[in-house]
Amino acid sequence: MNRKEEIIYATLELAAKQGLQSVSLSQIAEKVGIRKPSLYNHFKSKEELVRSMYTFLRERAKLGVDTASPVDGFPKDKSLAMILSDSISGYFSFLSDENMMKFFKVLYSERSISPVAAQIMLDETERMISLTKSLFYGLVVHGKMKNEDVDTAALSYAMTIHSLVDRQMDMITAGQSDARVTAELPKEITAYIQWFCEQMEA
Repeated sequence: MNRKEEIIYATLELAAKQGLQSVSLSQIAEKVGIRKPSLYNHFKSKEELVRSMYTFLRERAKLGVDTASPVDGFPKDKSLAMILSDSISGYFSFLSDENMMKFFKVLYSERSISPVAAQIMLDETERMISLTKSLFYGLVVHGKMKNEDVDTAALSYAMTIHSLVDRQMDMITAGQSDARVTAELPKEITAYIQWFCEQMEA
């Protein structure tokens, strides 16, 4: 592990206990065992550190997840519901990474007061919308989905899934015993996918 990674993991550990807003660069430096000015050799500011943490943790979490497009090479007999479920399961696998989950819990708790947390959550939402649009256009081309206002359908679908993921995160934070993030989809998401497919299947 290099020094940048040490700083990122130390920041994540501190932020998980006391929140990003409360973590100082001095605390981070002390946890890593370096002097505060040495942090600036790696990150120009706390905001840059948090953004770098997001990029780094996201890439690490994706290592264990199949990132191939569900449209590329899916069996012709695979239903629209199966394709959509597979794509969301991949996202839930990504979210179930321990460090990514820890980071997202911090972001969820601070996005209303922290511009950098809000921007990261916005970037994640925009990424979800963009990937959904690409998936839906592929599904239309392969004759799996109706070609009816695909952009609106993708936005509606992505934001509904996003809201259901938010709900799952709130349940986890609330300490509900059956709430967790795994590749197995919550029943609400499975039910929504089924309903969506009834409207949009070609």
